[in-house]
Amino acid sequence: MIRLMSGAAALALMAGAAQADYSLTILHTNDFHARFEPISKYDSGCSSEDNDAGECFGGSARLMTAISEAKARTNNHILVDGGDQFQGTLFYTYYKGKLAAEMMNQMGYDAMTVGNHEFDDGPEVLRGFMDAVDFPVLMSNADVSGEELLADVLMKSTVIERGGEKLGLIGLTPQDTDELASPGPNIIFTDPSDAVQGEVDKLTEQGVNKIIVLSHSGYGVDQRVAQNTTGVDVIVGGHSNTLLGTMDGAAGAYPTVVNGVQIVQAYAYGKYLGELNVTFDDEGVVTEASGGPLLMDASVTEDEAVKARIGEAAAPLDEIRNEVVAETSEAVEGNRDVCRAMECSMGNLVADAMLDRVKDQGVEIAIANSGGLRASIDAGEVTMGEVLTVLPFQNTLSTFQVTGSTVVEALENGVSQIEEGGGRFPQVAGLTFTVDPSAEPGSRISEVMVGGAPIDPEKMYGAVSNNYVRNGGDGYAMFVQAENAYDFGPDLADVTAEYLAENAPYTPYTDGRIKIME
Repeated sequence: MIRLMSGAAALALMAGAAQADYSLTILHTNDFHARFEPISKYDSGCSSEDNDAGECFGGSARLMTAISEAKARTNNHILVDGGDQFQGTLFYTYYKGKLAAEMMNQMGYDAMTVGNHEFDDGPEVLRGFMDAVDFPVLMSNADVSGEELLADVLMKSTVIERGGEKLGLIGLTPQDTDELASPGPNIIFTDPSDAVQGEVDKLTEQGVNKIIVLSHSGYGVDQRVAQNTTGVDVIVGGHSNTLLGTMDGAAGAYPTVVNGVQIVQAYAYGKYLGELNVTFDDEGVVTEASGGPLLMDASVTEDEAVKARIGEAAAPLDEIRNEVVAETSEAVEGNRDVCRAMECSMGNLVADAMLDRVKDQGVEIAIANSGGLRASIDAGEVTMGEVLTVLPFQNTLSTFQVTGSTVVEALENGVSQIEEGGGRFPQVAGLTFTVDPSAEPGSRISEVMVGGAPIDPEKMYGAVSNNYVRNGGDGYAMFVQAENAYDFGPDLADVTAEYLAENAPYTPYTDGRIKIME
């Protein structure tokens, strides 16, 4: 028997349908940096033996499994990326953006924003990547009209449909990308808040009321954009490699809510897959948001087909590892017993290479931790594999500004474990200092000179180190709050190899920049 519904009941049902909530799962990654193979707990390469033993994280094969499982948990989802797929391993050196495009297509990404490293090889490589991917690549805060390779293809925002609703997606990249990468002379980068608001207004006029910003601008900038704009619902971040959530080391809540905007980020290197479950009301207002970064540890099974593909892609890299990049006139001393106790020729090589790369940015001093130097180099031909053996951690150049007193504090930390062979021992360039190992830790440093003049405790100095040290590794906590810090420069191994090549045949040396008192 068919029962007729009363008019009142029908109206009530219609009203309920009109006000139905809309739920969406946003899966996200950022700052992958070509980590197609699993990584160690130090974010560096992880051997197949360690991977089999369950000690590795990430890698494309794990990400593929996790993304598939996350999509299966919900009937409405998008997968997006916060930029910097490029740069960081030999996979990028060899394939540029091709392998990233292949993997992202296979994983089913819906959109990404341009990171600064997407410009490392100019607009040409970015355009090639964009031509290869099945999804939009976005960047709102730049005028690309003067760059013919990107003018008609790199959009500021886009609209996609999901679950019967329209979603507005806006891209954002660092305003100082012209200083961080190689975008060429034809692109003008602009203020992020103004750019986002301009796109929000356009999308709102089109009737889109659910707006997601894909931002490669850093956690701090994302919070400012949230505060300075109206109409944004979610910001999926990148660039600062920020871990959000309740775990140890997290920088804030997941999501971090500012001015009603849900801000998320998922660290870096494929170590986590972000999963934000968000509910919108009929007006496009977020009524609920929850989730967190999912750790890609050994509990996540690797997809066998993807694992095999990455193994196949890795085979030609052995040619690069065997590539002769330079020549040395004699052996470069990198023995830990030497470099963790005094000036050594490997320390001078690496510190000199770091300083040489960024000296035109007003940087005056370089500090390298000796624990980052893992081998010596024999006399004669130098292969890229040898350089990678010395510098295996895929550390990047970090530039920052600190006072002279902070530099002295850093040097004190560096020599505080000299009797234990601590890896924090500082190898330097651009400065000289004297160490008294017999004094108490914290008062061992004297006669610090920068550019031949005594260091000024009040003056701000431009410094370069690696990202591990700049972020407090090896006890260098005094650098964590440094001003104008940028941690995502080129790979230290690449910088060192290029410096060796430019100075070939390289003659290793020590020059008394570190004096150890007897």
